[in-house]
Amino acid sequence: MSEGREGRPDPGIRSGVDGKRVLVTGGSRGLGEQIVRLLAAGGARLATCARNPEHLRSLTASLGAEGHEEPFTRALDVTEPELLEQFVDAAAERFSGLDGVVACAGGARGRGIEDAGPQDWSLTWELNVGHTARLVKAAVPHLRRAGGGSVVVIASISGWKPGPQAQYGAAKAAQIQLAASLARELGPDGIRVNAVSPGSMLIPGKRWDRMRTEEPAAYARFTAELPHGELVTPREVAQVVAFLLADASSGVSGAHLPVDRAQNAPTPGGY
Repeated sequence: MSEGREGRPDPGIRSGVDGKRVLVTGGSRGLGEQIVRLLAAGGARLATCARNPEHLRSLTASLGAEGHEEPFTRALDVTEPELLEQFVDAAAERFSGLDGVVACAGGARGRGIEDAGPQDWSLTWELNVGHTARLVKAAVPHLRRAGGGSVVVIASISGWKPGPQAQYGAAKAAQIQLAASLARELGPDGIRVNAVSPGSMLIPGKRWDRMRTEEPAAYARFTAELPHGELVTPREVAQVVAFLLADASSGVSGAHLPVDRAQNAPTPGGY
């Protein structure tokens, strides 16, 4: 059984996702890795992709060492035409179907509006919105054959709370709208679609963790407006994703769920 935030078991996670066949994009690091680990601990059968094959090998070895079923993995760039679709089909063939997909891969290219060129905007769109749309399109036939399923789109609080970079916020806003629209379109097939918007997450070695250790005064100012005084963790976000993949959330579709500890500004430069 998986462990809770303070080491206590998470009741319901195993019964909720046990045996579910789930594909997660961007599952080797950060939030994606936490989603994969939580679902694996709950007994899900997993497929995940990422660009770095070494990260995927490390994840597979780690899960195997913990006694979990090793995920089906493939190194690929989700913006490359056909590679993502081929991986979805291969995972569905391996598992004899799919019950859920999580669009977690994403990111941004370029900086401010004066520095970011058309290619930065285009690639940011493809990393987030384009990859999500292609993932869902490829997964729909497999989810439909399974009698329905759950799609979780990882957006961001940057999708409706302003802050730099504009191209990232615009893409995340589009993902939130995409999830709501697809929930209506795919609902008749028993396919639920929801968006989850993490706040600024404290991930070891990443931006906010570096700020915390290298610029403690700036970090304190950044987190001072949070009612709890702390950034959300990837595991807390992953727990919400696991709930949306489970049958316990069968009535939830077309929703946008922020997981941000009531955060306002998505970056020190926001609001």
